[in-house]
Amino acid sequence: MTIRSFEPQYMPIGVLTAALQELTPREARDADPDLAIEEWLAFAAELDVECIQLSAALHPSESDVPPEALLDPVANTLDLRAPFDAERAARVRAAVAASGVEIADIGYFDNLLHDDARLRARKHAFLLRVFDAAVALGVPAVCGFVGRNEKLSMDENLVDFEASFVPLLSEARARGLEYRIEQCPMPGWTPADSFHNNIAYTPGTWIALHRICERHGVGEQLRIHYDPSHAILMGQDTRSLFQVLRDEGLGFLISGFHVKGQVIDPKGLATWGYGGQTVERGDWVEGRPSPEVADRANAWRKQTVLCEHELPGTARHDPLAYLQNRSVDWLDHQLAARELLDLDVARTPLIVEHEYPAARVQDREALLPILKGSIAFTRHIDRAAAAMYALQQEVLPAQEIAVQGIGREAYRS
Repeated sequence: MTIRSFEPQYMPIGVLTAALQELTPREARDADPDLAIEEWLAFAAELDVECIQLSAALHPSESDVPPEALLDPVANTLDLRAPFDAERAARVRAAVAASGVEIADIGYFDNLLHDDARLRARKHAFLLRVFDAAVALGVPAVCGFVGRNEKLSMDENLVDFEASFVPLLSEARARGLEYRIEQCPMPGWTPADSFHNNIAYTPGTWIALHRICERHGVGEQLRIHYDPSHAILMGQDTRSLFQVLRDEGLGFLISGFHVKGQVIDPKGLATWGYGGQTVERGDWVEGRPSPEVADRANAWRKQTVLCEHELPGTARHDPLAYLQNRSVDWLDHQLAARELLDLDVARTPLIVEHEYPAARVQDREALLPILKGSIAFTRHIDRAAAAMYALQQEVLPAQEIAVQGIGREAYRS
């Protein structure tokens, strides 16, 4: 008999800075861009997190998507209108040191395969500036989307990815960075009937994209920043999704997590199914896309008619919903990650992403206890999973003691 010590491994907990878009008033941050990062780092210290995901975006004066057409908020906490030079980097590094909060990665969420060549070039140029800022800050990765060329089929988009996205990954490789893809299908990006507008929305396409990247020597750059809310949107469960990667020998692909849930509305699902609302959404008027910008937000009814984002800890405990994949089973999510993926657990961040509409208050003092509660929930769930994993997978087997029961199984229905 071998006695193995109990040594649970915890994941660092963080928060995406888009949770509070205007922590620093716009007039102050436009005049002094890095003030927004300093104040967010101080706020993160109050939230008791180990890290932040630093949100970058085209400045509102430069973006092609107006705020009123968005479902979920973006934030240019990292303002890159001006070059992020050595002086700016030193200032932010000093703020990181003073706060004790690390920057896990930088998030820039945009359609990088946009069919408009002019807009695509602008987005690619901005991404390269994000890459350079990551290097200047000593940050290991950038998180974002791939996107989709809406004028092409999905298979044609694989060709487009190879021609135009692989060069971006080559730029990441030259800088020693990972590009971590979040898998949201982004159904509301277009008033067209297309639901999958970010081609990297599911393990099947991750595998196809990784094969392309391997052919071009950038397989190490393509990674996934997994978000379970999108699996719920697609009718998938986390354990089975992770099992697909393990079966393919790709358990290493996931290297970060967004901690955001999704709660399915059974009536909405019964009415429209997982494809969402297909007609009379309000983004079309008299048989054509509405010319009113605000009407474009109605394209998101493809998603919102059947579900709503969850801030971790705000949805009721619902075992039946977990079994039906209609809400995230957070404990099994964290167990499955440890059991099925190839993770360096202590270096894999759990980033709380706040997009629960009813709780998206944009007042600092009002939001503070909401985020603190969600962060505490996330931390304790991870610690419970870590304890179960260490006990069941390490301590008991070393003494040849059986683990009780069966547990949730991949592919089981």
